[in-house]
Amino acid sequence: NNSSQLSSLPLHILLYVNGVYYIFYFLATLAMIIYKSQVFSYPDDFLAPDLAVLFLMAILEVPRLYLGFKGNLTEAEAPLGLSLGLTVGSVLLCVYLLLWQSYVLWADVLLNAVLLAAYGLESGLKVTAIAAFVS
Repeated sequence: NNSSQLSSLPLHILLYVNGVYYIFYFLATLAMIIYKSQVFSYPDDFLAPDLAVLFLMAILEVPRLYLGFKGNLTEAEAPLGLSLGLTVGSVLLCVYLLLWQSYVLWADVLLNAVLLAAYGLESGLKVTAIAAFVS
């Protein structure tokens, strides 16, 4: 039946919300890294990797969201699968910022926990959408 729509509205909404939240996440995390570098004795050789992880994550976020939207709207599993792969990378970078950056404040824990929960929910919806497109 070619008339059935397989694209996922919950996934579309979550991708949009994640895009908006990520902008807030990026700015808040950047502000906290700047704050921590001023308030705490932030070793210079740790400041650069923490910033690099945040910027790498921001660079990954653009194709991750684009491929997610494109794959969902065109009901194509390949872009959605690539988006899912990029999500794995983003999760690893998020875990780094949650556990291994130089100073982890309670706000870091909160911001990263929300982002990880959103990534988890989004990944589940992507897998469900891919299964619907393939079948």
